[in-house]
Amino acid sequence: MDLTFTPEQEAFRSDVRAFLDERLPKRLSDKVRLGKTLTKADHEEWHAILNDRGWLAGNWPKEYGGAGWNAVQRHIFEEEMTRANAPRIVPFGVAMLGPVLQAFGSQDQKDTYLPRILNGQDWWCQGYSEPGAGSDLASVRTSAVRDGDHYVVNGQKAWTTLGQHATMIFCLVRTATGGKPQEGISFLLVDMQSPGITVRPVVLIDGQPEVNEVFFDDVRVPVGNLVGEENKGWTYAKYLLTHERTNIAGVGFAQAGLEHLKHVARCELDNGRPLIENPHFAARIAQVEIDLMAMATTNLRVLSQAAAGQAPGAESSMLKVKGTQIRQEINALTRVAVGSYAMPFVSEALEDGWNEEPIGPEYAMPATANYFNNRKLSIYGGSNEVQRTIISKSILGL
Repeated sequence: MDLTFTPEQEAFRSDVRAFLDERLPKRLSDKVRLGKTLTKADHEEWHAILNDRGWLAGNWPKEYGGAGWNAVQRHIFEEEMTRANAPRIVPFGVAMLGPVLQAFGSQDQKDTYLPRILNGQDWWCQGYSEPGAGSDLASVRTSAVRDGDHYVVNGQKAWTTLGQHATMIFCLVRTATGGKPQEGISFLLVDMQSPGITVRPVVLIDGQPEVNEVFFDDVRVPVGNLVGEENKGWTYAKYLLTHERTNIAGVGFAQAGLEHLKHVARCELDNGRPLIENPHFAARIAQVEIDLMAMATTNLRVLSQAAAGQAPGAESSMLKVKGTQIRQEINALTRVAVGSYAMPFVSEALEDGWNEEPIGPEYAMPATANYFNNRKLSIYGGSNEVQRTIISKSILGL
């Protein structure tokens, strides 16, 4: 289902494919293919390999150490990464904070943090959501009160993905209470080793502690860690979220998931014949493939606009909604396709050191874990219901 690319773009694809064939460790690609849990060391190993090639930050300009790729190159790179079962690039430093610092950070912040993101010295997590401020992000209550050369931070963040690994967190904090809620928010960079920070893992339905609660109790943060202007953080937060929502579309992940679904449907039997020959099931696969092709085209158009200096607007919300729907449908169809193998789900079987007998064929192993874990896709980054409101206001004028 590839789109049509120019000879130069196909040559770039060949370069990426050759690099992955040569440098992607089989141990890591096997873990991704089988849906096994990747450790922090696994991610760091792959990030270092990509950074050595200059390909960790394809979305960054070359002046900051990025690859300076255009939208089509980034699309091709994502396709090839998922085709090869490469670990995803952890997005918080590279895809989220990096662009914000490049656009709004001080020169000192750029000089300090951008190289550390690339060389792995800092592992970032995102401090946006709170127990009372999820999709209604403007309701954040974590406070930052100026005290000389520091802010004193108190409050709680929720659903902090991979926060158990993080050395740094970028946070939305409330620095003023008057006026509209959006007008009193600031964007702060916080060292996770600071006294007063407590991290508590939250075990999800798939058995993994992927997200965390982060508590701040009189945490002192240097004023120099404020990004941009005080009380202007909502502008920076929206800038980050538009990029995050575009990335959440996950075209490459959906394409890889679709190919895996087709493989499962060819292997599993329905009344003695491959499931993929069942007209009803084949029609559902065809529909999701059509939707994915349309989304891939739209994603390229939005990325092209971003490359021209335009921050994605409501289009990123459209991609977020459609992208999550497609990925969840692929997960659901795969779980249906593996049949009874989806039932005996043992989360420990996806971790290093599991030596018990396999539960079903290899292709069935990640089906239930992916189904459970990706239920979150329509919630995080701003729930799909909220995205539909953004679309209706921005495009339809409702």
